[in-house]
Amino acid sequence: MPATTEARDGTGPSPLVAAAAELAATARIPAGQWDTDGRVPSDVLRTVARTGLLAADQPARYGGRDLTPGELGEVAAHLGGVCSALRGLLTVQSMVAAALLRWGTRAQRAQWLPNLADGTLTAGFAATEDGAGSALGEVSTVIEESGNQLRVTGRKKWVTFGQSADVLLVLGRQEGKLTTVLVETDRLGVRREPVTGQLGMRAAGIAHITLDAVRVPADHRIAPPGAGLSHVAATALDHGRYTVAWGCVGMAEACLADAAGHAAARFQAGVPIGHHHSVAALLARTAVRAAAARELAALAGRARTAGPGRGITETVMAKYAAADACAAAGRDAVQILGAAGCAPDSRAGRHYRDAKIMQIIEGAQEVTEAHIADQLLRRFGAVG
Repeated sequence: MPATTEARDGTGPSPLVAAAAELAATARIPAGQWDTDGRVPSDVLRTVARTGLLAADQPARYGGRDLTPGELGEVAAHLGGVCSALRGLLTVQSMVAAALLRWGTRAQRAQWLPNLADGTLTAGFAATEDGAGSALGEVSTVIEESGNQLRVTGRKKWVTFGQSADVLLVLGRQEGKLTTVLVETDRLGVRREPVTGQLGMRAAGIAHITLDAVRVPADHRIAPPGAGLSHVAATALDHGRYTVAWGCVGMAEACLADAAGHAAARFQAGVPIGHHHSVAALLARTAVRAAAARELAALAGRARTAGPGRGITETVMAKYAAADACAAAGRDAVQILGAAGCAPDSRAGRHYRDAKIMQIIEGAQEVTEAHIADQLLRRFGAVG
């Protein structure tokens, strides 16, 4: 299990981090069945909300818990270590809340944030479309304004918890300029298409969503046209990368624990298989990758304490390294566990599948590599 962040008075674990650890412990065994069933039970989702983990890094004046980036990361690591869908719920809720906090009006923050923080509303981020995956600037969803209403038309794909979300933050175009709008899913014209049997994140209630001339009040638009991707969606995506990075840290550490435990208990030729050089090498590489990913995630967390818009590159690097680490950890853990790693209830096997989703969630790894390289060229070009 991941180490817990110390409370701000230095006396012990942060209460919400401890609560996340307790929740993760109770979820460890049933999480395999959730993956098989393709959903997290509604009572579990209510427990997550009641525990105060949704949008917990939001200010207390809006119902949040003022979690520091480091504390939020540890929460994501605990949840990710047992179930990527639970971490996914935390991610999408906090993504939408972060975008609202930074770019919403005072009235919008007061209206929406408390309901997101206490779980009265669960949120989804509806950005991806056919032809607009990692290239979100290519979205074609149309947002038209008429009087005091907006009309939203388009089809969004791969919306995490889209099967159950109460409100979506939708990225679209108004008069050719990218903007974002909040759309409640009980409005006329919203249709959900559940996605099942995908490679990973099977319990995350993923859906494709059609918006057929859906009408919402004009005050549901977040930030003016032209700021939809560069400001609102960018804030949401940056926040999402951070919790995904920490969730991957949790997955890598969980795979390491399962593999090491098996390697110590399973005997072959009279000795634990962990004493065989090939197995020991796999364990050592997994341990180093997991530790390195944790350090990069912690570095990103420290950079983010400086305020909004800080630590973006550190977060990109942490997400890249952590996704790579958990993919490798899952692969090697399944190899060490053998048949046990391929069983339907294998945590390592489930993490192995989920980790691949984390690697491609914003496109191929090369997309992230290009971003990191661009930042390096700007930095050292300026020095030159």
